Amino acid sequence: MDDYRDILSFTIEELEKYITDAGYPAFRARQIYEWLHRKLVSDWDEMTNVPKKLRELLSGDYYILPLCIKEKLTSVIDVTSKYLMASYDGGIIESVAMKYSYGMSVCISSQIGCRMGCRFCASTLLGLERNLTASEMLSQVYNIQRDTGVRVDNIVIMGIGEPFDNYDEVLKFIRMVTDADGLNISQRNITVSTCGLADRIYDFADEELAVTLAISLHAPDDAIRKTIMPVAGRYSIDEIMEACRYFIKKTGRRVTFEYTLIDGVNDSTECAAGLVSLLRGMLCHVNLIALNSVKERDCRSSAIQNIKCFEKYLQKNKINATIRRGMGKDIDAACGQLRKRYLNSSGK
Repeated sequence: MDDYRDILSFTIEELEKYITDAGYPAFRARQIYEWLHRKLVSDWDEMTNVPKKLRELLSGDYYILPLCIKEKLTSVIDVTSKYLMASYDGGIIESVAMKYSYGMSVCISSQIGCRMGCRFCASTLLGLERNLTASEMLSQVYNIQRDTGVRVDNIVIMGIGEPFDNYDEVLKFIRMVTDADGLNISQRNITVSTCGLADRIYDFADEELAVTLAISLHAPDDAIRKTIMPVAGRYSIDEIMEACRYFIKKTGRRVTFEYTLIDGVNDSTECAAGLVSLLRGMLCHVNLIALNSVKERDCRSSAIQNIKCFEKYLQKNKINATIRRGMGKDIDAACGQLRKRYLNSSGK
């Protein structure tokens, strides 16, 4: 993406420089920033307190939202909505809006595609096209808030892509979406999910943000993990655990471990016992997840009774664990499914 077209990822300081270089007073930058990041306008002419000539200059140099909504599916079961959004260069990503009693949560993508290769996930089937910019991540949130008319309260960076494989832009996104001059979402209401890039976990801890870290673990040991997650060949579970302990010590925040239960792979009592040994004494929470089956993959979800038994075993052994509520099962719920269907139908 050409940087000169990408105004949504401009900081206040960058916007002030552009405005003053164009011969306008610096306060105009703050007005424009507010229109972009608080009022979420989609057209320059909506900026009614900005001079017409400046609006014309801006519209000639910049677009506002780098992503547009191509398709929206809403579940008849739980009102979850899945959005298919397109970038300026034809890239396709997914975002999800979930309504809870405590507010609106959105799950956003950080890359177009993914190169991590997890063998139960649809997101990685077509490989990685490119990283998303901070503005493209902001655009997912802004598009959903504008479309629903409901304020976004919580953000999970757990959609298509590996956030720590796009570290700098994800970090910039977090700083901008939590900025008091923008949506001002609390850092505590943001979760970043990684499949375990240990070196980046240390970097992230050193940022000293109040953001929740989630680890896509999915196995109690390296032997099992290597069969389903190629990244396990680069980072051992011991390395990931050490990085997580550093994160907890540095931030004082608990770590969430995502554990998708796959029939006959990682759902045995022995696996539960291994997970207890691995996590005992750590400030953490385990999210147990029923796998959304992907037809191109041969993985199948554990039976719900097995998942409940797994949960009970963890809890009995004093590991904080809950079963994640499944949402949007009737709208291609698994991450990457809707995107793949769309790309297949369009011949891409």
